[in-house]
Amino acid sequence: MIGVIANTIAVIVGGIIGLLAKKVIPEAWKDIIMRGIGLVSIYIGVSGSLVGENTLILIMSMVFGAMIGEGFKFEERLNGLAAKMEERFDAKGGNSNFAEGFITASLLMCVGALTIVGALNAGLKGDNSLLFTKTAMDGVSAIMFTASLGVGVIFASVPVFIIEGGIVLLAAAVSPVLTTSVINEMTCAGSLLIVALGLNLAAGTKLKVMNYMPAVFLPIVLCPLYDYISGLF
Repeated sequence: MIGVIANTIAVIVGGIIGLLAKKVIPEAWKDIIMRGIGLVSIYIGVSGSLVGENTLILIMSMVFGAMIGEGFKFEERLNGLAAKMEERFDAKGGNSNFAEGFITASLLMCVGALTIVGALNAGLKGDNSLLFTKTAMDGVSAIMFTASLGVGVIFASVPVFIIEGGIVLLAAAVSPVLTTSVINEMTCAGSLLIVALGLNLAAGTKLKVMNYMPAVFLPIVLCPLYDYISGLF
């Protein structure tokens, strides 16, 4: 778990440094910096989406994921929680983007092969090298994102710890399920959500990204189901 703990601490420390940096950044710069981060998010999302191998899996994941997210109103629930967190932790932060910062950082730090494979290697082989690499990347990212989006980015350390830690602890059980094709499709779906976040930041769109979040996990079920049905014909 040392790699997971290091990654979690890096997000928190990077976020604290970002908060300090935020205080010295001129207010007039913050909008253009945020839009720049949005453009970078679009690039990261487009790059990650190219690892997908099965468009049908992606379509089903997005459609069913949206239905689940909309049904349970994930976006509305998160915004309500974010409002309470803003009152407590970011009351003097000016124009706050608590929910946006939390979702953006959580997706960028939790979606992708580096997260899953790194945690599997740590759990199965005791090899934390990939997680340490990710630790350095996430620490730097936390500084930049917190300086622009605020304290919500620091709270992305929670899903980082839960997801990576869960995979490490359950590595032997989940490794047969998290095949290369499943990881690729999860990365593809998550990367599309990162594109959506980038559009929200750079272009001011109002895509309810959180309501699509179940799409990231649906390939775990849809990929084996697709393979089974394909094998019947």
